[in-house]
Amino acid sequence: MFQGFKDFIMRGNVVDLAVGIVIGAAFTTVVTSFTNAFLKPLIQLMGGGSGLNAGKFYIDKVPFDYASFINAVITFVLTAAVLYFLVVFPLNRLAERRRRGEEPPPKAPSEEIKLLTEIRDALRAQQQGGQTYRSEPPR
Repeated sequence: MFQGFKDFIMRGNVVDLAVGIVIGAAFTTVVTSFTNAFLKPLIQLMGGGSGLNAGKFYIDKVPFDYASFINAVITFVLTAAVLYFLVVFPLNRLAERRRRGEEPPPKAPSEEIKLLTEIRDALRAQQQGGQTYRSEPPR
């Protein structure tokens, strides 16, 4: 049961999804702060009004806060655009390359791996030749 859960968690899609969610949440906070600090005041200045009435209009004393709505739309569009261009687009290009077989060749094995492979092959050759490896010389 635990092995199945581990296999599920270690799939590339689940890990990529988790990373995307964390990056998206963090970046959404940055974009929201930017739009609230800079864009919403600009929207309120262009819309007229001052103080608590900035960026709002009233119908029968009911406020309609259009500046907050425009700010939320801009926040959504900026967040979606950045996530697309920084996360989705590069991952899609990588997946497309893999499908076409253009994945970069694997790196050459390190010196340690080469040495361990030689040792393994030498031990196999000794065992197949009827000899066994001994830690002490024969008596």
